[in-house]
Amino acid sequence: MITPQPSFLKKNLFLGITPAIVLVIFIMAFSFGLHMYNIESIGDANAYYTAAVKSMLQSWSNFFFVAAEPGGSVTVDKPPLGLWIEAVFAYFLGVSGFSVSLPNILAGVLGIPLLYAMVKKYMDELAGLIAAFVMAVTPVFVATNRNNTMDGLLVFFLLLAAWTFIKATESGKLTWLLLGAFIVGLGFNIKMMQAFLPLPAFYALYFFGSKEGWLRKIFTLGIATVLLVVVSLSWAVVVDLTPADSRPYIGSSGDNTVMGLIFGHNGVSRLESTSGGNQAPLSAPMAGTNPNQGLQPQQGTRQGPPQQALDACASSTQGDACSFTQPNGNTINGSCITPPNMNLLACAPQGMIPQNGQAPVDAPNGQGGGTQFSQETGEPGIFRFFTQPLSKQMSWLLPFALVSVLLAFFGSRIKLPIESGVHKALILWGGWLLTCVVFFSAISGIFHSYYAIMLAPALGAMVGVGFVQLWSWGSDRNWAGVLFIAASVVTLGFQSFAMTQYGESLWWMLPAGILLMVGISSMVISKRFAYAVILSSMLVIPMYWTFMTVASNPNINLPTAYSGQQNGLDGANRARIQAGGPASNVNQELLTYLEANTQDVKYLAAVPSSQSGASFVLATGRPVLYMGGFGGQDEVVSADDLAQMVANGELRFVMYGGDRGNKADIANWLGASCSVVSEFSNTAANNQGPGNQATTLYLCK
Repeated sequence: MITPQPSFLKKNLFLGITPAIVLVIFIMAFSFGLHMYNIESIGDANAYYTAAVKSMLQSWSNFFFVAAEPGGSVTVDKPPLGLWIEAVFAYFLGVSGFSVSLPNILAGVLGIPLLYAMVKKYMDELAGLIAAFVMAVTPVFVATNRNNTMDGLLVFFLLLAAWTFIKATESGKLTWLLLGAFIVGLGFNIKMMQAFLPLPAFYALYFFGSKEGWLRKIFTLGIATVLLVVVSLSWAVVVDLTPADSRPYIGSSGDNTVMGLIFGHNGVSRLESTSGGNQAPLSAPMAGTNPNQGLQPQQGTRQGPPQQALDACASSTQGDACSFTQPNGNTINGSCITPPNMNLLACAPQGMIPQNGQAPVDAPNGQGGGTQFSQETGEPGIFRFFTQPLSKQMSWLLPFALVSVLLAFFGSRIKLPIESGVHKALILWGGWLLTCVVFFSAISGIFHSYYAIMLAPALGAMVGVGFVQLWSWGSDRNWAGVLFIAASVVTLGFQSFAMTQYGESLWWMLPAGILLMVGISSMVISKRFAYAVILSSMLVIPMYWTFMTVASNPNINLPTAYSGQQNGLDGANRARIQAGGPASNVNQELLTYLEANTQDVKYLAAVPSSQSGASFVLATGRPVLYMGGFGGQDEVVSADDLAQMVANGELRFVMYGGDRGNKADIANWLGASCSVVSEFSNTAANNQGPGNQATTLYLCK
């Protein structure tokens, strides 16, 4: 049983406001300040989604189908709800990286009182406060909310769903259960199957905790599941029933259906690597070549990354943000990867960086069935969350949280249906945490590091539950204090190990160690003071890491926690990246030329993928045809489609090469039917392709 709460949490202030509520408000204000600090550094945020929001505001059709570009050629590879919410904010505030990220920031801050109230329900106010604060200072929680990837919104919806399942468990009313299923269905329409990760914990809480009859609980859960499926698939069914020629191509689906997207790219591809080896993209023919001789390599093409790309990653590790300047003056922003057949890191531009579920071009992680995105998330295994590169995201207090799961199991006598608050908390929060840890540790498919935000609420809750459990035992059991010290030492030991992995100075371990020593020595004087000080020692490094996450340069495409000193950028590079996102790096000469020569046609240009087109959408708001969708692999248009669009006066310019979306039929058509705009050859775009092949601009008539 949990002992009475400390008296300082019981005293009422004015208007019935307790000190605990004041502290929750303080945590919310502190969290909002963290989220807003250095917010200008996010630039355009993830340009793929920001360009989609700009496109969605141009027509109701674009809005409903979540078109990736104003011409409505292809959709974003995500369901609509999160982008709908971001579009509403952008409608009133204007399209910018800040306006489309603001819904996620607010979701993160508003999730704090939700988590507090739910943890308090089964434990006490102290546990709720600790849970809320731990979530607020989890690095990936802040980093991901300061972006428009929509994972922050998903976590907020899942917290709302957890609250309704608690209400259903305590009241036994079907209404609350159905509302919970409805909210999870809404979450599915934000990030699809990712929303189902905590569902086993939700169902288990109701099934084992509700006092309803077992058969009735099975029946009501069946009804809730039917509603969940209906809500989850509602948009997908409507879109798939719409004729293909009356809507955009469904991006990343493979078969132009939302169902294909759900079960393919956003389903099976998340579980295991499905790529068998990437072929190097074909090069479009250059001016002066004979198209009948087949595809010819561009003259002067350098096989391998340029020296500037190698220099930019000389002192970095895989996945680090990087930047370099080309001889023509263009600035390339990207991440460090290991090119094939090389043992050196090179700075890969945005078209080659794994984003939103696409494998990097020619990256070794996508070849031969290897683990995709291992430079972000490491290899599958039980130590995935405890080793570089994933450990920096949310694992700083994970050892203590896992110990807390075990402690909660022995917190009370087991009785069915579950009556003790600690066991209900264990089922809900421990189940949520363990499900995500096991799932993400096992998968070898599409897994980005910012998905770790899914663990933040459960991590905070279990830290709070474990602390209060030991706090209550410690009043009359000396071994509880010894166990608390041991769990804290293990946690601090892991934090020290993790800091060394990222080349970070251990200087910040000094205050943590001092607090630990003060707490241990105070055990014989005041256990409550000692417990508070020892808990504070475990919070020093997560707080430092979170502050550095917002103070240092962010990865605007793939939000991530601070990468440590060895992965930091020098001042000049950091300033250059923070100056803005892809829209600020667009080739202005090319943009001016295209705008001046396309006033009488629909499309500004056709491009291989969103990687080379999103910046033009953000700069102009004009339709830009993404011929290959997000990563260049979609069959959005064929060579015949392009020829028809040119004949209809809808399209005049095609940018091609230097992207993973190159296709032989289109390349052959360009060589036979279009001419190269020579003044833009090899300097046509700021995104360079593999082998330093530049994008070539074609004029088609």
